[in-house]
Amino acid sequence: MRGLGRYQPRMQNPCHRDPCHRGMIAWAPKVSLPPNSATMMRKNMHFTATRRQALRVVCLGAAVALLATAAWGQQVGDRRPADSLDGPPIVTAKAWAIADARTGELLWGDQQATPLQMASTTKIMTAWIVFELAAENPSVLEEVVVMSPRADTTGGTSAAVGAGERIAVADLLFGLLLPSGNDAAVALAEHFGERLAAESGSAAEKVDPLEQFTAEMNRRAADLGMNETHYFDPHGNSKNRSSARDLLRLASTAMQSATFSRYVNTRRHECQVTTDDGQKRTIAWANTNKLLEIEGFDGIKTGRTGGAGSCLVSRGRRGDDQLLVVVLGSTSADGRFVDSRNLYRWAWRERESKRKN
Repeated sequence: MRGLGRYQPRMQNPCHRDPCHRGMIAWAPKVSLPPNSATMMRKNMHFTATRRQALRVVCLGAAVALLATAAWGQQVGDRRPADSLDGPPIVTAKAWAIADARTGELLWGDQQATPLQMASTTKIMTAWIVFELAAENPSVLEEVVVMSPRADTTGGTSAAVGAGERIAVADLLFGLLLPSGNDAAVALAEHFGERLAAESGSAAEKVDPLEQFTAEMNRRAADLGMNETHYFDPHGNSKNRSSARDLLRLASTAMQSATFSRYVNTRRHECQVTTDDGQKRTIAWANTNKLLEIEGFDGIKTGRTGGAGSCLVSRGRRGDDQLLVVVLGSTSADGRFVDSRNLYRWAWRERESKRKN
């Protein structure tokens, strides 16, 4: 009979046992399949496997979501207490300190004794040392510095004075303090390093003047009682470290110099440099301290690196009251200015309240 071939044994599906047969073997006719049936069966099997895999992924995702929801629920239950309405403002800085600008007395702070990277606030010390030399001998500011290749290739912020170019010390100090030139810091250290070592009695043969200048920075810090401070270079694009209260000590001392105070309160400076072929070119620098745009603020120095975060040492006046504020490790460049202004406002209110009482 067509359509029927010889009978073959096959495994019986348990759900469809032959009622007349007690075993697991049944006789079934061999049926001819259409030509493309094998391909279709393989596709169906692949589709089924894909659906199973997708189902496993969905189930796994649901399980992860349930665990995350449970963890979130636990975190919600572990909230910190509500913010207090008393005390200083909440700031992004890792550490801060406030001092009376006239006496240098530390008034308030948070983590003020913790050594942290200080970035370009390093340059307060670099500039102060040169201004101290100029106080003893004003002609120091007229000396000419020749930019070295090392200074020119120093990374980070720059005064944009090229190798071989010549510039007066008085102008290069603006390049140090306004655009925060790391190249200017290295050039000044190279220029004055040997002289400082000789004056301190620590001169040695074949010692790098940059290292000699940095050693003088650490000597001056020790003299001021800056026990949480250490300098590795004159610019701060490194791991130079200090505490907020140490920087208050330095700022209070440096701002007693009228020349230093004038420099850090300058918003823009323009000067000429002489190129290595004798030509003159004009260069201009703008101060990175945005607080100078607001009445009452007159310094002092910004700083910012990846390790230090954003830093600011500043001085502000409200009426007859003058304060110094240091913030270290603010979370953004603009954040350091906001942190500082909020600390000033709070401190001035506190001071005014105490005077009235």
